Amino acid sequence: MKRFLLRRLLLVPFILFGMTVLTFSVARFVPTDPVVAFLGSRGSSNQAAYDNYRQKYGLDRSIPEQYLRYVSALVQGDFGESTSSHRPVTEELRQFFPATLELAVVSMLVALLLGIPIGIFAAARRGTFIEQIVKGFTMIGISSPTFVVALIGLQVFYLGLGWAAGSGKLDLLITAPPKVTGMVTVDSLLAGDLNAFVSAMHHIALPAAVLGVLGAAYFSRVVRSTMIEALDGEFIRTARGKGLASRIILFRHAFRYALIPTVSLAGLYFGDLFAGAITVETITGWPGVGRYMYNAAVKLDFPAVMGGTLVIGVAYIIINLVVDLLYARMDPRVRLA
Repeated sequence: MKRFLLRRLLLVPFILFGMTVLTFSVARFVPTDPVVAFLGSRGSSNQAAYDNYRQKYGLDRSIPEQYLRYVSALVQGDFGESTSSHRPVTEELRQFFPATLELAVVSMLVALLLGIPIGIFAAARRGTFIEQIVKGFTMIGISSPTFVVALIGLQVFYLGLGWAAGSGKLDLLITAPPKVTGMVTVDSLLAGDLNAFVSAMHHIALPAAVLGVLGAAYFSRVVRSTMIEALDGEFIRTARGKGLASRIILFRHAFRYALIPTVSLAGLYFGDLFAGAITVETITGWPGVGRYMYNAAVKLDFPAVMGGTLVIGVAYIIINLVVDLLYARMDPRVRLA
């Protein structure tokens, strides 16, 4: 297990190097002058101000020197200064990241609590009309773009029925709980503030439902297919021959067979939630890193976009490392790969 973990950890520096090269390249080679984006057309027309900005941020140096300066700052935890808010990007990401993590966790819970039971139920009723309905649900969920589902959800549940809350984390008249984790649902529970918790759940319900329902389609498909494969296996026939009850065979034997690929998918999807949050947060108004990056991209705020991309990338790496360890723990054969 230690050698398996070491092999995985040795890959992390190369992945991080690739991420820094990618973010740096996009920011430097996009056909837009960052000085003009920051100073505006009128401010950049002043040659002295233009030159001072380029010198301050090292834009007058060669590309390799700019990259080394960029990496050196990252190592020290410095993501630069936002060109739109003039605040450190690290400080702003620290403010917005807990909301994105909160959305990802709630969305994952929705996906698991919906997808796994649906997949088990479809496997137990294979060959029936119920299984066909589940197949249709998974096909629609997998093929539907996130932004389309988010727009439909906003139109139906917010504008139409009025069930969903508006943008933000809390209602205007609700006092925010003391900040401990930055996740308002957790902080409200820690403070024992039931009103704040109910308001927070009301606000997070729509974006979490959009991401969670789409994730449930993936989980139900994987659980259903792997459990059907297990139910046709020799060990299930042996269990039936021993006279075990169908419920025990379904949950104790077949579902255990489906658990390993489900854990693997959960890790991958949890990482994808951070990328999908960019679209959902922007459409529903949830104040996380995704919405922050979108607003920064509109304003050509390259330091903010680069910092947000790196944070999401690092989160994805950590999640997948944890999933690899869980996978290796559940299936020792993986450690030899």
